[in-house]
Amino acid sequence: MRVSSGIPTDDSSPFDDRPSYEELSEQLAAVELVAETRAERIDELEVRNLALESRIADLEQRLGRNPRNSSMPPSQEGFRKPPSPSRAERRTEQRRQGKQPGAPGANLTQVVDPDVVINHSPGACTHCGADLSDAEVIGVERRQVFDLPQIHPFVTEHRIERRRCRCGCEVKAAIPANATAPACYGPGVRALASYFAVHQHLPYDRMAQLFGDVLCMEVSTGALVQMVTEAGASLGLFQDVVRDLLQDAPAVHFDETGGRVAGKLHWVHVASSALLTLIDCHERRGRVAMDDLGVIAKMQGIAVHDGWRPYRSYDVVHQLCNAHHLRELASVGVVWNQAWANELIALLVEAKDAVDAARATGQTTLSPSALHSVRTRYGTLIARGLGANPAPAVGRRHGRARTAANLLKRLDTERADVLRFTTNFDSPFDNNQAERDVRMVKLQQKISGSWRTLSGARNYTAIRSYISTMKKQDHDVLAGLRLLFEGDVWLPSGVART
Repeated sequence: MRVSSGIPTDDSSPFDDRPSYEELSEQLAAVELVAETRAERIDELEVRNLALESRIADLEQRLGRNPRNSSMPPSQEGFRKPPSPSRAERRTEQRRQGKQPGAPGANLTQVVDPDVVINHSPGACTHCGADLSDAEVIGVERRQVFDLPQIHPFVTEHRIERRRCRCGCEVKAAIPANATAPACYGPGVRALASYFAVHQHLPYDRMAQLFGDVLCMEVSTGALVQMVTEAGASLGLFQDVVRDLLQDAPAVHFDETGGRVAGKLHWVHVASSALLTLIDCHERRGRVAMDDLGVIAKMQGIAVHDGWRPYRSYDVVHQLCNAHHLRELASVGVVWNQAWANELIALLVEAKDAVDAARATGQTTLSPSALHSVRTRYGTLIARGLGANPAPAVGRRHGRARTAANLLKRLDTERADVLRFTTNFDSPFDNNQAERDVRMVKLQQKISGSWRTLSGARNYTAIRSYISTMKKQDHDVLAGLRLLFEGDVWLPSGVART
């Protein structure tokens, strides 16, 4: 039996089907071309992916902005309900809903000397029917009803006599200052109109309805406008006095906000302290308006503001608003998940608590060791932030990278003005005072939309300054407004009257 060796018997070779060197070179070149094309495509897709990621981050930043993590005003939040702490978070805070333990309560209590006392006696015995008119009183239960009397105008008639002297000369008595016409509104009515218009933000038409329905007085809207105009025009001395007092104050808060006057954008500027308020309306936002307000250019104390660049043009000591920083850091720490921002928030709040505790014990500055600790930790966190946020592309003005870069640049280069509240206890932690003082102007804009004239806007801001200062100094607002229509004006405490 013959066994085959498996070796071909013809002249062909199994290696004859291998591609030639030229064919292999062509295939290799084709593969390299495909790889190169794919690499270029991958690079292109990576660039697009980075651009899309940046765009998504920017959009997420916009969607995530709210008044608690940015400088966005509450009026722009619309009707979205702000996030509230969960039940677990409330439990962690050890706070329950409603009145907190130890907080002072408020309730209606009886008075010692009521205006009217009405005795109610039982007429007959419910058991035997006997008359109880002469029976012994063994107890009295007191119940008081707080109500309003029927409101009606109180009319005072002034009779101006003319008398003839024995010499034949006729003499007429002096006319009271508030009796300006045969029939006119007194200072109480005018003060109430100014109070409703500026302090309670009532539109003039609704104010006229209130006077008619509640006070039984038919007052036209034109008369109400004139009353407010008269009040605003009487406050020149008050504004001058407040301006001088703010120039000498240890710290003054500054802010500005837009407002529409005669269909155009104007700016409402505020300079204030814990006891004083000065508000004015101007066509400009920057230095021209600030100079006209007449405070920051002549003050000696600390100027507290939000860091807007024109404030830096004045040679004064500055304190930046840390409430703005906390909101911006919250956006970086929560929305972008950067731990350094959350740690910096904790550091600033801790420093504020330390300042409050030191001030309560009569100290005027933090201890050197505490200051060193705050500054060292602050610098370390800023360095971490700069490392986590490389410089954005040249020319990029918006987006996450630019927002973080701007914040870090301000916190780094102006750290002395950020932390000034730790070295000078006259310097407040934030600029909330100015924001509170200007908030009512925004409410007025929300209700009325705009002012028709610049003079009307300035009358409003003058009265708003007057009312705000009286509220801060616990003075009766209506009494102060009444003075304006009696030919006088209330001035802040400590001011000598001439």
